Amino acid sequence: MKRAFVFPGQGSQIVGMGKELAENSTHALSVFNEVNDALDQNLSSLMFEGPIEDLTLTFNAQPALMASSMAIVRVLETEFGLRVGDEATYMAGHSLGEYSALAATGTLGLSDTAKLLKIRGQAMQRAVPVGVGAMAAIMGAEFSVVVDIAAKAAGEEVCTAANDNADGQVVISGHKGAVERAMEIAKEAGIKRAILLPVSAPFHCMLMQPAADEMADALAETTFNSPNVPIITNVSADEVTDPNVLRSHLVKQVTGRVRWRESVLRMGELGITDLIELGTGKVLGGLVKRINKNISGKSIQTMADMEAFVDELNL
Repeated sequence: MKRAFVFPGQGSQIVGMGKELAENSTHALSVFNEVNDALDQNLSSLMFEGPIEDLTLTFNAQPALMASSMAIVRVLETEFGLRVGDEATYMAGHSLGEYSALAATGTLGLSDTAKLLKIRGQAMQRAVPVGVGAMAAIMGAEFSVVVDIAAKAAGEEVCTAANDNADGQVVISGHKGAVERAMEIAKEAGIKRAILLPVSAPFHCMLMQPAADEMADALAETTFNSPNVPIITNVSADEVTDPNVLRSHLVKQVTGRVRWRESVLRMGELGITDLIELGTGKVLGGLVKRINKNISGKSIQTMADMEAFVDELNL
């Protein structure tokens, strides 16, 4: 059996995330405190108590989701004696989740990861004025069809496939007018659903270039170690172990497409049979069923989830 640990991206955040872990584990609480200290912010209070409007802000949601994932990693390792680097053949994360994967593999330190995600969220928000950009989910169409629709809608503006999440679930990103034109083209083509997403910026398209430039500077000043498990990166949909390549991929990721469907297909080619999502929500575990039915998906969010997972390993 080959196992991949994967980490969720933005959109999985909910009020109360991580609270049960903090109340039941001093090791989990230490993760949240370390992130609070790194950011000079009581992020854990926002995670546990809300309000959701503040938690959903990009520069809060990104480090919050990472902190929740890393609290699970810390508890698994310290309280259950399970070294995630020994139990996983590969790791991956969806967009910001790639930072969680890098922290889990020892490539980045926890404090550095939190700081980078705060910078990333702020830079992404600054890159495009509110209302100028948009993102939309195109449901029920093949990736190549959505690519063609986005290109047709773009004109002199930006409109591109930003997230290739699974068969029949592709997100487009770009100028608001171009995204809205793409939605109309999709509907005229008989595609069943095109939904404008409630996001504050058009992520993973060329409009994010100013944010990519900011991240290049921040990442250049950050220490990267060799990962103890290969990372399947978003921009390559393939395994990477070179820390300098991992650094460069994080820069490219800001404007580049999230190739999640291809990443999961690659995991299948590499022999992965179990995909374990560590963190808030069950999005990635659900997507795997639509991508490769030979890979089972599972979510670990609570202390009980961890106990059940460790019991399975010991059978």
